[in-house]
Amino acid sequence: MPTRLDARRSVLAAKKRLGLRWDMIATALGRSTEWSTSAMLGQQTLTPEQATAAGDLLELDAGTVEALTLSPERGSAAVDPSDPLVYRLGEVVQVYGSTVSELVREEFGDGIVSAIDFELTMERVADPKGDRVVITLNGKFLPYRVW
Repeated sequence: MPTRLDARRSVLAAKKRLGLRWDMIATALGRSTEWSTSAMLGQQTLTPEQATAAGDLLELDAGTVEALTLSPERGSAAVDPSDPLVYRLGEVVQVYGSTVSELVREEFGDGIVSAIDFELTMERVADPKGDRVVITLNGKFLPYRVW
C-alpha cells in the first residue's frame, strides 16, 4: 500500500496532468483551499468520503485513495527546506519568531499558539509596488498548565 508521501506524489502528478487548481480540489472535499491543499500534501487526515471524492476527481487508484486516510507524515520527510518559499518562511520565523513569542506572552500569558486548533488563510492583495501575499496564522492560545 502506498504511504502518505507516495500519495502526495500521486496527487501532485494527477493535479498537473489534469490541469486542476487547489481550489477545485477543495470544492470536491468541501473544505477550505488551505486545509485541502495541506491534506492532499499529506499534512491532514482525510475521511474516507473526502478521500474518495479526491480520488474520483484526481483519478487516483484505490491504494492511493486509502493512503489519503492514513495519519500524516510530518517533519523533514514531508517538507523540503530548500524550496525557496519554505526557506523564506523559515527565515521569517528566525527573524520574527522570538518577537511573536514575546508579544504572545505579553498579551496572553505563558503558553503556546496551537498548531492543532489552527486555521491558515492566504490572500493576494494588490499593491502598486507589486502584489502582496497576506498569510494569516490563526491558532488557539493554550496556556501552560500549572500543577
